[in-house]
Amino acid sequence: MPSVKQLTLLGRRPAENIVGDSVSQHEIDIFSPQSYEPFLADHDTAICTLGVGQPSKMSKEEFVKIDKDAVLDFATACKQAGVKHFSLLSSVGVSSTSSSFFLRTKGELEDGLEALGFERLSLFHPSMIMTPTNRYGLSQGITLAVMPWLDHILIGPLKKFRSISSEKLGKSIAMNLLENSHSTGTESLQWGDFIRLC
Repeated sequence: MPSVKQLTLLGRRPAENIVGDSVSQHEIDIFSPQSYEPFLADHDTAICTLGVGQPSKMSKEEFVKIDKDAVLDFATACKQAGVKHFSLLSSVGVSSTSSSFFLRTKGELEDGLEALGFERLSLFHPSMIMTPTNRYGLSQGITLAVMPWLDHILIGPLKKFRSISSEKLGKSIAMNLLENSHSTGTESLQWGDFIRLC
């Protein structure tokens, strides 16, 4: 994307096969804002895809620490550094009043992000994210096999529950940076938006 003059990648490990004169990578401690604060200056946009792959495999306390607290710390640091547009990879169905611990925690996170007052806040709400390979065993293997068939019967208001490939989702997040770049406020994006953007 020629319009992107500087792309800074922050993560627990380096991303592979990403090169370019505008790209820099830094390994950070996601629980220590001091480890990434120096890299936030002169950026107007931040994208956060931090999250737990298998929430059921860890305690509720660990889940909150990663999926909510660490993200809010990052967003707070971004706001203080002058970031105007913050994008979050969240989940379909999130609500701070949900009876589901997973969805309620993510809803509380989104409420916290709105309270920070970014000029533009983009919340991406996918259902099942389809990865190129099975990373988590039998349950994911079944999901990867079954979801393409289920997608065909999810029509009308149920379309938001259709699966999306990680590649298409990533592209839609990137393309959304350019669309309505002068808009303000909070936007919620679902399956139909992803398909339109990518």
